[in-house]
Amino acid sequence: MLMLLVVFLVGALLLPALVRWLGAQGFAVGALVPAAAFIHALALTPQVLEKAPEERIHWIPQLGLDISMRMDVLSWVLTLIVTGVGALVLLYCRWYFHGESREVALFAGVLLGFAGAMYGLVLTDDLIMLVMFWEVTSILSYLLIGHYRRRAASRRAALQALLVTTLGGLVLFVGAVLLVVDTGTGSIREILAAAPTGPLVDAAIVMLLVGAISKSAIFPFHFWLPGAMAAPTPVSAYLHAAAMVKAGIYLIARFAPVFAASAPWRPLLITLGVFTMLLGGIQALRETDLKRILAFGTVSQLGFFAVVIGFGTQAAALAGLALVIGHALFKSALFLIVGVIDRQLSTRDIRELSGVGRQAPVMATAAFISVASMMGIAPTIGFVAKESTLTALLDAAASGEPWGLVALIGVVAGSMLTAAYGVRFLWGAFWRKKDAEGARMPDTAWPDPPVGFLAAPILLAGATLAVGIGSPALDHVLQGYALTAPDDAHGPGHLALWHGFEPALGISILSILLGIGLFLLTRRTGWDTKPRLIPFTASDAYYLVMRGVDRLSVLTTTLTQRGSLPVYVGTIFIVVVAAEATVLVAAIPDELTLSGWHTTAQIVVAPIMAAAGVFAVRAQKRYTGVVLVSVTGLGMIVLFATSGAPDLALTQILVETVTMVTFALVLRRLPARMGEHNASVGRIPRALLGVGVGVTMAFVAIVATQARMTEPISLAFPELAYEYGHGRNVVNVALVDLRGWDTMGELSVLVLAATGVASLVFVTHRADLLSATRALPATKRRRTLRRPLVETSDGLRFETAENGSHARAWLIGGQQMKPENRSILLEVIVRILFHTVIVVSIFLLFAGHNGPGGGFAGGLVAGMALVMRYIAGGRWELGAAAPTDAGRLLGTGLILAVGSAVVPLFFGMAPLESVVWEAEVPVLGHLEFVSSTVFDVGVYIVVIGLVLDVLRSLGAEVDRQAQDMRARGVSV
Repeated sequence: MLMLLVVFLVGALLLPALVRWLGAQGFAVGALVPAAAFIHALALTPQVLEKAPEERIHWIPQLGLDISMRMDVLSWVLTLIVTGVGALVLLYCRWYFHGESREVALFAGVLLGFAGAMYGLVLTDDLIMLVMFWEVTSILSYLLIGHYRRRAASRRAALQALLVTTLGGLVLFVGAVLLVVDTGTGSIREILAAAPTGPLVDAAIVMLLVGAISKSAIFPFHFWLPGAMAAPTPVSAYLHAAAMVKAGIYLIARFAPVFAASAPWRPLLITLGVFTMLLGGIQALRETDLKRILAFGTVSQLGFFAVVIGFGTQAAALAGLALVIGHALFKSALFLIVGVIDRQLSTRDIRELSGVGRQAPVMATAAFISVASMMGIAPTIGFVAKESTLTALLDAAASGEPWGLVALIGVVAGSMLTAAYGVRFLWGAFWRKKDAEGARMPDTAWPDPPVGFLAAPILLAGATLAVGIGSPALDHVLQGYALTAPDDAHGPGHLALWHGFEPALGISILSILLGIGLFLLTRRTGWDTKPRLIPFTASDAYYLVMRGVDRLSVLTTTLTQRGSLPVYVGTIFIVVVAAEATVLVAAIPDELTLSGWHTTAQIVVAPIMAAAGVFAVRAQKRYTGVVLVSVTGLGMIVLFATSGAPDLALTQILVETVTMVTFALVLRRLPARMGEHNASVGRIPRALLGVGVGVTMAFVAIVATQARMTEPISLAFPELAYEYGHGRNVVNVALVDLRGWDTMGELSVLVLAATGVASLVFVTHRADLLSATRALPATKRRRTLRRPLVETSDGLRFETAENGSHARAWLIGGQQMKPENRSILLEVIVRILFHTVIVVSIFLLFAGHNGPGGGFAGGLVAGMALVMRYIAGGRWELGAAAPTDAGRLLGTGLILAVGSAVVPLFFGMAPLESVVWEAEVPVLGHLEFVSSTVFDVGVYIVVIGLVLDVLRSLGAEVDRQAQDMRARGVSV
């Protein structure tokens, strides 16, 4: 099971490339993954009936968090639904998306990834892992619903579904944490075995139910599902009939056997479930879009499931699980049939369809069978499940259960509405109709679809018949779940095609007849075309709330974000001084031990740093201020170097250099003198605040260094670095191994910072427009790399000469610089040193594990090499030096770092745990390689990507914008 979960992940990553290569036929290949999971689940059936198979990997033992999979009867049923229907839907996409390979490549991967997330959700035995899978399905559903991203309706529907289900997921997470804390375990099986009670548990149960009803579109969260019909029809067939909306029902089914008797359970589920049944059924009778008829019908059916499965008796559990199976089969088939109609006719409006049934008898037959199952007509699985449901609720009502009568009445009324909108669907899709004047409408021209296009709905419709006829075998399998509910006087009941003439059969037939009559009545009276009784819908309420949130955010931003950087920084400093000073006054130690200096260098360097800080404050020119501020950084380099920290000194000098370059790039577009456009105000308050911050932080440092009560953990770092991290450079080993998670977070911050800076500068796009050599064939690039560049109507091109001779340039980009800005000497030096600097950076990368260096320092050195190329040759030289996108470097480095943390998990090790390989190599001698080096390589690439992004955005892009402005006659 765990291996199949990995296969789903790998398949989701590879399928987009496969679809780009094979076109829509790639969907058929992708269908093999859920098909394999389906076959695997079928093969495990004997084990499931005997003892649930289980697989477990201890992930975070300190939190008791395991990656665990357990397949009992309930999980087995949902697994078959998720994988079986998923395989058919992917196969169906092969025809639905014919001719749209590039547009749907990413869609294919997301759909397969969603199937994998649902597979993990229904099989995991860890409650926190269930919440994780839950949120993954919400995110992936957002991408699937919003597939048509150019359509405003698709974007709105995707965001609406994401916000509603994610909000429910957050509430679910809080409830899950409460349950885990109360029971002391995250295992769902152990939580159910403990059967905890009490006010805290009741609160947790309510939170779990909020998550379930939001995911399964139960009132008041029902409105997102009809809106999600803006998605492609395969998404509707899978997510909204067989997978995503079933997640909430699965959660209810999982906890109902134990918690149905708790105080909040039945009142909440039965009240909301019955109301949702009636609300969805009534609205389905008013819709003219075939998909929206099915959508509101699905809302009604989900309310039905919540009532039955949530009732908590053995008979209701058995009937409810049969209902879930039947609904997955018939509703998926109906959605897929609507997709065929939509693709063939480009419409789903029942007012435009007439006589389709006579022209497509096979498809119409499949639709009639599916609707018959939805209405509860023999011999389908829908009939078997409906009769068992009515019997279970009749028995509960007869035994005096107060909520049993409420549930029974609601189910009967809902079944009547189901029959009514089921007939409306068949009439709307396949019947011959009359126009407003009473004349018969001409038959809609029907082009026959490919046979394969109809395969999936026909198979699903056939399965509703087969499972109904084979209901005794299904009863034997599902009894294992029913018996997990508490014993009652009536027992679990049985699934059978014929129970004899019972009250349930009479009620079922009566509800169907009343439903058909209700449909005829709505058509005769025209009720389905009249305005709604209530002038607003739940979706209107949602948009009203969202507009209120938007306006509140605008008001808050207006009041707090004044556009003044000094105000923002001053506010932060005031809070820091007030908070820290309060703590210092309240808890200052009785005695403080101070030393004037520790090394002679501090006596010399510290006054220089202080003086530079004072002069920087008084500086009138921006460059002067930056240089003076950098003096303090250079002072820190001396202090680090004389204190036995060469790694820190090396990193500090590199950071100072890159920072100076960054400041220079920014300041060249600003006035030379500070206050030239906006004079500084409030100098005295600013000075006082600055002094206050400095004094406060000085006292914090003094007090903090003397407040330690135990030995610092850093004392063990040298031994840990050598024994655990297999390295002698304590600083580097700590960064990539001992405290690798901290470094992972810092890498994420670097990526976000680089992306943020570039997003502010690149207004319209992030495309690489700098490299003049990228478009050249590989065979020509070497020959033309150093030819002079000339400006043509098609852009920058290399100069050619008929006689084969041409002038050579040290740096190709330097030719585009103005003569007064160009230095041949600098070009020669950079040309000579560039490759040497790159080699030095690589040396620092691999030497850092046992000596000064590491990925961060090596990346900065490589970045400085790019800085040299940019300064010497301008933006075109930068493009030639790094003909790749900075975002790819950032992403690649982050993937390597994350991969080095995740890969050890597959070998039963802790995340980021290092392994060392040693070998004797001829000539080279004894070699060692530590796996944490891969993490360091990721850091190296991220840092290069960061420097490149800064140079591209603050350097090259600013140059390009300035050139464009000068070309338009604007003074820069």
